[in-house]
Order: sequence, then structure tokens, then C-alpha cells
Amino acid sequence: MADQIPLYAVRSAARANRKRAAYYRAAGPGAERPNRYQLEDESVHWDEMPLMMSEDGFENDESDYHTLPRARGTQRRRGLEWLLCGGWKVLCASCCDWLINVCQRKTEPRARTVWLGHPEKSEEKHPRNTIKNQKYSLLTFLPGVLYEQFKFFLNLYFLVVSCSQFVPELKIGYLYTYWAPLGFVLAVTIIREAIDEFRRVQRDKEVNSQLYSKLTVRGKVQVKSSDIQVGDLITVEKNQRVPSDMVFLRTSEKAGSCFIRTDQLDGETDWKLRVAVSCTQRLPAVGVGLLDLELNQLTKALFLALVALSVVMVTLQGFVGPWYRNLFRFLLLFSYIIPISLRVNLDMGKAAYRWMIMRDDSIPGTVVRTSTIPEELGRLVYLLTDKTGTLTQNEMVFKRLHLGTVSYGPDTMDEIERHVRDACPQVALVQWTESVGLTLVHRDLTSMQLRTPGGQILTYSVLQTFPFTSDSKRMGIIVREESTEEITFYMKGADATMSAIVQYSDWLEEECGNMAREGLRTLVVVKRSLTEEQYQDFESRHAQARLSVHDRALKVAAAVESLERDMQLLCVTGVEDRLQAHVRPTLEMLRNAGIKIWMLTGDKLETATCIAKSSHLVSRTQDIHVFRPVTNRGEAHLELNTFRRKHDCALVISGDSLEVCLRYYEHELVELACQCPAVVCCRCSPTQKAHIVRLLQRHTHRRTCAIGDGGNDVSMIQAADCGIGIEGKEGKAASLAADFSITRFEHLGRLLVVHGRSSYKRSAALGQFVMHRGLIISTMQAVFSSVFYFASVPLYQGFLMVGYATVYTMFPVFSLVLDQDVKPEMAVLYPELYKDLTKGRSLSFKTFLVWVLVSIYQGGILMFGALVLFESEFVHVLAISFTALVLTELLMVALTVRTWHWLMVVAEFLSLGCYVASLAFLNEYFDVTFITTVTFVWKVSAITVVSCLPLYVLKYLKRKLSPPSYSKLTS
Repeated sequence: MADQIPLYAVRSAARANRKRAAYYRAAGPGAERPNRYQLEDESVHWDEMPLMMSEDGFENDESDYHTLPRARGTQRRRGLEWLLCGGWKVLCASCCDWLINVCQRKTEPRARTVWLGHPEKSEEKHPRNTIKNQKYSLLTFLPGVLYEQFKFFLNLYFLVVSCSQFVPELKIGYLYTYWAPLGFVLAVTIIREAIDEFRRVQRDKEVNSQLYSKLTVRGKVQVKSSDIQVGDLITVEKNQRVPSDMVFLRTSEKAGSCFIRTDQLDGETDWKLRVAVSCTQRLPAVGVGLLDLELNQLTKALFLALVALSVVMVTLQGFVGPWYRNLFRFLLLFSYIIPISLRVNLDMGKAAYRWMIMRDDSIPGTVVRTSTIPEELGRLVYLLTDKTGTLTQNEMVFKRLHLGTVSYGPDTMDEIERHVRDACPQVALVQWTESVGLTLVHRDLTSMQLRTPGGQILTYSVLQTFPFTSDSKRMGIIVREESTEEITFYMKGADATMSAIVQYSDWLEEECGNMAREGLRTLVVVKRSLTEEQYQDFESRHAQARLSVHDRALKVAAAVESLERDMQLLCVTGVEDRLQAHVRPTLEMLRNAGIKIWMLTGDKLETATCIAKSSHLVSRTQDIHVFRPVTNRGEAHLELNTFRRKHDCALVISGDSLEVCLRYYEHELVELACQCPAVVCCRCSPTQKAHIVRLLQRHTHRRTCAIGDGGNDVSMIQAADCGIGIEGKEGKAASLAADFSITRFEHLGRLLVVHGRSSYKRSAALGQFVMHRGLIISTMQAVFSSVFYFASVPLYQGFLMVGYATVYTMFPVFSLVLDQDVKPEMAVLYPELYKDLTKGRSLSFKTFLVWVLVSIYQGGILMFGALVLFESEFVHVLAISFTALVLTELLMVALTVRTWHWLMVVAEFLSLGCYVASLAFLNEYFDVTFITTVTFVWKVSAITVVSCLPLYVLKYLKRKLSPPSYSKLTS
């Protein structure tokens, strides 16, 4: 694969030489040198080898030899050169790191007194127990919104222009002609942000207002979650959310046990025994869409054009008089080149897209939590998805049990009753054991009872329990059977961790692989018999570790690990996590749309590979390259060379191997993986998921989307350009942290290929048309100033300029958010239409240049035509040119529309009616007697036809000679 991509080493040869020198200096004559192959950088000699070396030696093909110029070719810059070429970034980063280290310096833990039932007696101040997803407070709302707006060049520019009108020498019109549009833009933005913030506050209020029973000296009282304080005694009912970090003092079980789920923290849905939990939610990331950034770049290009045009005007004047003042006046006259209404139109368009998405009956329950980036849904290249609960239903069904000599399935369960003695505590397995005759009768913190198929009751005393953690990936229990006094340590967990502590077995690895290839999630059950002396020794060490002040968790884990030796293998179980409905056609649709899908999961390699095949993430015609486990640089080097030779195959790689490759060959691995049609990363931690997202963003500069359903997916979702959360069995943590929330994975297809595609194309057309509206009037101003000896006098002023940007043209232009090139059903049927969007052809410098040329042509025709046809008074020039300008804009909207909506027709006639009605009140600008004559009508009509008819002819010829892809589907 990608033979043209050289694999460059990250570490330089100079570093390797320094390490060798240190190695030989460390040992004098006769001294014993350390084993060089045990060094971390054991393969330093790889820097001097071509990266196509195989296990049998160098390849003979000269084209496969790749030297390492990047490692050696750069020399360290010195002095001022270093500072100017990026050294200042290093200095700033170092200063920031130092400040972060100072701010995050750990303090020594100290004891504190908690007054149970009397929080008012506490001398320490604690934060409120509130969940807060809002972006602003009452004090920071207005400054925060203004900062978010004025960090864009467009709004900052108009703020400077508006402020310049307070200077008498620079004033060229009424103050309201500048401040009214700016105020309107800011008002719309503030209102939109206020609505979004209000919705966030409402969601937080809903969670924070949940009622809990609080124990007081007067009895139980109802208290809101946000009013809970440190020291309060709270009663948490069954199936109720734990509202804060809590210590369970007493439960309804006489033994005091309580099982909880931590699905909103780590995505684990099984029940765990805990003494304290934390429930927090992170603030969703505030993103800026790629289209907004592109428009910001075009705005800067327009500013350069504005400055250049002003300089040309002053130059043609001959720099007479106070030329610098004339230069600034020209900058103000041509300021409409940069349209202030661009931001408000786009923001209102985003609000419209949000409303359309949430009102779509085909994707019920979809919520748009971030209304600033709907166009991002139409620019995605990489989709990174979780597996459990996202592609699958997260409903476990017991399918297989292997006891060492034979494997039992659902159809052979009658034979297994005599073999089963212990049931795994997961719900699926407990239900299955009951179906075959072994029933869990009683379970509390200190004991449990089992009923055998023959009716015998087996009673066990629970001596110790070891809950499941994401680090250990296993859980255990020590029980004593009352009838025989036998002490047994049972443990279950993932095969990757259990294989290291179990006695040698010739079938464990093979059977785990067989089940994984069937798409089953495997669980290994082991046991160890303990003598009374062994248990008492362990109990004393375990109790001592739990009372330790320093490194308590490590010491407790070490004590437990002392028991995990020579465990006897009992069985391997397999449960099936079924795919969600319509996952296969959805993935196929996204793949046909040109979106590359990466599945990031914590499951083992075989299970992930099986799910990738069954879900059609990997098509049947594609090969799969399984990246062999690598532990050092040399192995990664050879495996990457092997991977380079593969073509058009999916990649399956484990998290450990990925970590090793990224340490030495980050750029090369990402570049090779990006050429794969699909990538599966198994045994992947939440941190690695977020790291992979950032790698794709940094190396490809393409838009990424992450989708998941659990708290362990939050970091990945927030790192992506567009985060999508699914409300599933693992809670709402992912949904609340995402930009968009859906209820089923199949809704993702329509969300992208219909709403994402239409949002991007509509905003691209809307943004360029608003720019055209400013360019055409600036061209007319330039022609007018040129004809009248380059005078810095405004052509239109007062209400004409305000009306032109608002009531006269705003409604038809904004109605472009209703335009569509194909129907939604057609976009779903032909997802290949989505591919064109990723190239950004709807909004590029090429399309922008076309609009600039159109604006120059139309502005020149309108102004020169009015000057040629005017009669005796200048007021006639103004009336003819401005009326033709308004009509031209309305006709250009009609030229741009591809599918008419009834609201578009209403907007056209409403704007035209507003303009005609306002003529009767604009005596200051128009001669009412002249505009009611036939002469006025035919002159305006002639100029308008000349400005628009050639464009209609060109559009017709283009559609005939080079029709767009969507036109073939609509015809």
C-alpha cells in the first residue's frame, strides 16, 4: 500500500550516537556493562537502515530503499533566526507549561471534619452541588458574546468603521447607517446565544431540580439536588441517580450492601459494589465551523481589495491636499465590499437548519445542542465510532459455554446442568443459569444461597469482594461454603488479563479466539482453593493495605495480586451483543458517501474484527490486514514495511501496538492508515480514542466526526470537529457532551447526507450572495467617484443604504436557506452526492472570483447605464440606478434558486412591495413626479435586462454543456 510514502524515523542519529557514547563511558576497564538490548532505545541502529529492511536482509528493489533525510537534514537554528522561525512559539509554550505546573501543584492532603446532619457548622467553604453545562454567567454573558463576535475580522472591521464616524473629518453619512446594521447584527447574535444559553440552563435546572429525601432532626424533607451540602444525610431510592460524591452509611439491605452502575462515568453497565461515586459532566466544547473560517479568509481578501481600490483612487487623484484623509474616506465609502449582514444571515441560517433537523420526523428525538456548526455535518471525511452501544444494542445474550473438553451452545443446554456450580454475576449469565436449573435464591453483602436442579440449597459466606475496574479488567470474590468450610477464590475477567494468572491450558487461547471470531464477547472464569492459613495471611495484609495513608490503591492491588497465582481454569463464556437495526445499510451509505469509518473499541482484536465484518464496516471484497503485536521500535519498523505492501485493505490494530508505532513513526503510520478504506482499533482506552481524533486532525487537516454513547466516549466526542452522542443504556453523558444527539445509529445517515449536505450548500450560496450584494454597490460607488473626478462623495446614503441591506433585499436573500438541489429521498438514495462537498467546491476562491466578476459587470452596467440615460438632473441618476439595483438583486436571487419554495415567492414580492411603497415617502432621494413616468420605467427596465440577461444565458448554456451531478437525477 502506498509505495510512494517513505517511512522516516522520528529519533535522530545524533541522539543514538550520544546514547552509545554514554554506554561506553559508563563502564571502565573490566567493569560489567549493562545489556544494551535492555535499553528503551534498543534499536538505535534502525536510524542507519533503510525502512524497507526485511527479516531476511535488505530488499533488492532500489525503489524500496529510503534514507532518513528528515532525521538528519535539519540543523538547529541559532539566535534571531531561531526566534523568528518558531522559537517564540517554544518560549510561549514553555511559559504556559510553567504556569500550568504552578497552578496545578499538588497540595498535601489534610484531614477535615464533616458534621453529619449539620452542614451549617462546617467552617470550610464548599462549592454548590450543581451540574453546570452553560457557557456563561450573568456577568460574563455580554463580554463573552461580544468577544466571540469581534474575534472575527468581519465584525471587528465594521466596529472600527462605525467608530470612525464620530470623527467629523471622516464622517460621510448618518451615524445610523453604520451603527444600526452593526447593532442589528449584534442583537440577533446576542438573542441567539441567549436562547441557546437558556436551553442549557433549562437542561441543567431539570437535573439540578431532581428531589431527594434529606434526613433532619425533624424527619425527612425533600431537597433539590443543587441544594445538597457536604454533611447532609440523603436517602437515594432504587433506580435514582446518585446526585454527588457520597458515602453509603446504611441501606435497606440488612447487610448494608448497595450495587450501582457507573455507566455515565466509564460506560460500564454492569452492577458494581461501591462506597462512593462521582457524577460530573464536562462542558461541551464550543466549535467554529470550517465554513465560518473559510468565509473569514474571504473577508480578509475583500479587505485587501478594499485597501487596494482606495489606494488606486487616491493615486488617480494625484495625492492632492490631505490625501491620507481622502484615503480613509475612500475606505469608508467602499466599506460595503465587506457586508456587515454576512454574519447575521449565516447565524439566522444556522438557527433555521437547527429547526429543520429537530423537526425531521425521519430522525425523531434528534437534538442540536450546538447551533454554530450545522454545516460541519456536510464536510466530514472521517467518522470515528464506538462499538458497544453505538453499533450494537448493548444487550448481552448468553450464547456459549466451554468447560475445557466440550463447548455448549443454546441448543445443548440440557447436558450442562450437572457441570455448573457457580454462576457469573452478570445479568445475562444469571438469567441463563436460572433457565438451566441453577437459581440465585439470596444475595447480600455477607452471604449468598444457590438452589441446584435437585432442589438442594448451597449456602456460601462472602468473605471478600473485589469489584471490576477499567484498569484491572477483572473482578473476584472469596467465599466459604458453610457445609464443607472450604474457602474458594473465584475470579472472572477478560481473557487478555486472565491468561497471565491461570495455570497452563492448551485450549484457553484457541477457544477465546473461536468465540471472538463468532462476534461473542468472552469472559474467563477461574478459581483457587485457599487454606485457612492462606486466607488469614491475606486478610491481615489486605486490611493493613486498606488502612495505609500513602499509595493505598497500589498496596491494596498488590495484596490482591498475591492471591492471583496458579488459578484453575473453570470455563470460558461467550455473550452476544447484537447489532442495532439498520447498521449495515447505514455504514454502507456512509462509505458510499466517501466517509472513511474508524471503529475504536475496547474489545479484543478477534471480536472487533468479527463485528467489523458482520456490520459491513469492512466490505466483503476487501482484505483485512491485522497488525501484529509490536513492543519495540524494531518490530514496528518491520511491521510497517509489511503493511506498506498491502493495497486497498482494512487495518486492524491493537491499542498497545498503536502506542508503540506512534512513539517512533507517528507521521508514517497515520499516512498509511488514512489510505485504508476502514480502520479498527481494538483494546483502545478513552484517552487513546481522543488522541487518534487529534492525530487525524493534525495530519490530514480534514474534518472529523466522533460518535459514541457512553461516558468513556466523551473525550473522543469533544476532541472531534463534530461530536454526536447516542442516548443509550450507558446514560446521557455522551449525549450531553456532544454537538448533536441522536437516539439510534441509523439516524446518522440522514443527518449527514441530507441535513449536513443541504446546510453546507445553502450556507455557501447564502454567504457568497451576501458578498455579491456588497460588491455590486461598491462597484457602483467606484464608477461614480471615477466619473466625478475621483471625489470621495457617497453615491447613496441615509435610509437608502440601510433599506438596501435590510427590507429591500434581506428576505429574498435569506430565503436561500430553503433552496435544495435534490429532494431528501434522492440524497439518501444516492449518497455519492455527498463526496463533492468534502472538496469544498461550493465555497472556494474560484467560486468567489466568479461572484466578484459578476458583481463588477453588473455594478458597471447599472452605474454607466444610469449616467448615459439620465436627463437634466442628478436625482434622476440616483432613482434609475438604485431602482435597477434593487430589481437586479431580486432577479439574481431567482437566478440562484434551484428549487422554488412558496416562501421564496412571498419573500420576492414582499421585498418588491416594500420598495415600491417606500418610494412615496422618500422625497429626499427621489423625484416622485419622475418615477411615475414611462421614461423612468423603460430606462430602469433596459438597464436591469442588460445586467441580468447575459447571466441567465450563461447559466442555461452551462447547464446544457456541463450539467452538475445532481441535475442528472432531477431530470
